[in-house]
Amino acid sequence: MYDLLIHGGTVVDGTGAPGIRADVAVTDGRISAIGDLTESDGSLPEAAEVHNATGRIVCPGFVDPHTHYDAQLFWDPYATPSSQHGITSMVMGNCGFTIAPIGDQSDADYLAAMLVKVEGMSPAALAEGLDWNWRTFGEFLDRFEGNLGVNVAGMVGHSAIRRTVMKDDATSREATPAEIDAMKALLADSLAAGGLGFSTSRSFTHSDGDGLPVPSRTAAADEVEALCAVVADHPGTTLEWVADGCMNGFREDEVDLMTRMSLAARRPVNWNVLTIDAARPDDYRNQLRACDEVAEAGGKAMALTMPVLVGMNMHFHTFCALYSLPDWSEVMNLPHDEKVAALSDPGTRRHLETRAASPDAGVFSRLTGWGRYRIGDTYSEPNEGLKGRLIGDVARERGQRDFYTLLDVVLADDLRTVLWPGPTDDDPASWIMRQTAWDHDHVMIGGSDAGAHLDRMAGASYTTQWLADCIRGQGLATVEGAIAHMTDVPARFFGLVERGRLTEGWHADVVVFDPETVGAGEFLLKHDLPGNSPRLYADAFGIERVYVNGTCTIVDGQPAGGLPGVVLRSGTDTETVRIPADH
Repeated sequence: MYDLLIHGGTVVDGTGAPGIRADVAVTDGRISAIGDLTESDGSLPEAAEVHNATGRIVCPGFVDPHTHYDAQLFWDPYATPSSQHGITSMVMGNCGFTIAPIGDQSDADYLAAMLVKVEGMSPAALAEGLDWNWRTFGEFLDRFEGNLGVNVAGMVGHSAIRRTVMKDDATSREATPAEIDAMKALLADSLAAGGLGFSTSRSFTHSDGDGLPVPSRTAAADEVEALCAVVADHPGTTLEWVADGCMNGFREDEVDLMTRMSLAARRPVNWNVLTIDAARPDDYRNQLRACDEVAEAGGKAMALTMPVLVGMNMHFHTFCALYSLPDWSEVMNLPHDEKVAALSDPGTRRHLETRAASPDAGVFSRLTGWGRYRIGDTYSEPNEGLKGRLIGDVARERGQRDFYTLLDVVLADDLRTVLWPGPTDDDPASWIMRQTAWDHDHVMIGGSDAGAHLDRMAGASYTTQWLADCIRGQGLATVEGAIAHMTDVPARFFGLVERGRLTEGWHADVVVFDPETVGAGEFLLKHDLPGNSPRLYADAFGIERVYVNGTCTIVDGQPAGGLPGVVLRSGTDTETVRIPADH
């Protein structure tokens, strides 16, 4: 007798092969049979649970390679909304931002403030949701055992390691040889305890709670390389980083460091995120050329890219992507009253608009289609009735430039206006470029940032959004191809043992969805985090069942109560993925 029988669906196994009508049986958390399992008399075999999947697609659970659920999992073991959109395995701890290891409470306080600033996490949620009752990375991972609705692998973050060893000096100077040795030992202990690998950031967008560069940005290249070399000694590990070039095009020194990282670890490195815009084709080619150069040197670099345009909002009163436009931070970081005065000044307005339109804006230029901004919540009488309208339409009525109208709306609300940008890269030429990139050898689907930027970005729904687009939208990928990109490809990149495909004997991470209705709802702001803190959220449609290790975790898009997820520990739940130079 089987534990579970999913009967009558179209099985898409994750390899990219065409779907077939088949049944899927599960025993002891693993797939025990796939095919026509109907008995000779036409009856179904005995099973403790039978799910009729007629008219549905049955596929492997989706794998998200880039999340920041390190904190949220403590109060939300389902990692919502990711699990509701079919994610069954995820990698957290990216960009060097982890909450372990820590040496003392001052480290905990520092890392919490850093996450508030750099990842947009709620200070109230972190204060109420975390007890910081761990010190080592192993103790941190142990806290999740038996209390997960998803499978989770955790990268070990450079900033946490550096802070633990160097304390306040971590943001102000390079490390001594003795300090590097201490960091190497701390990383080795963390990897031996099951850490998936080493992550770091050298991106200009990443500052800590005091506005200083996060610790990893102060590290010398030799320190980064030395820590990557530690990874080589631990099976089933990998690398992840983010740098200026991930957004603005790689410099030679960044390509050199990415190569050194991969060769030192003898592992692939993935970076986030490849943004494709037909208005800037040279940037896209530069970034893929960087991956080619790493490969030519014997390493491997994989770019993450999203198959959808991620829903996000902008605020002028709190940190958001607009702060990263050239010269904008000087104004946006002013005290409130001084910021209001600056944004009212015609000279400052002209300067901000000019600098935003300059080549220096890089990837953030996609946010400068001011007329496409849709007005969200407003908070003043002058803005009454503007919610839902486009800035461009309002500007034409007022006889103003789009940018000046946007600032007038924001100032009327004392900077509190919620704005929804309409990206400039939502055009046919950009989508054709993306379609080509998805099948590039050095590109992988991912980059949701789920668990971070909670009040201004919502990337967790990319799985259902893309499936809907494949079936009922642009149709730039087949359903089988999209599923392979979100299951087998990331599973093989990280070396997840017997996950990512529907194959007999493999772990039963399974999604059953309705192709007629699969998709994501509108982005809403919900106040359901600890401390009544807000987050952007999109409901999942058409996700009928999600099974993790053979146990149902999601029914009709909602958590079902089971917590069968496991911590995916390196060397046990993952195997080493060797770069070409090792073959």
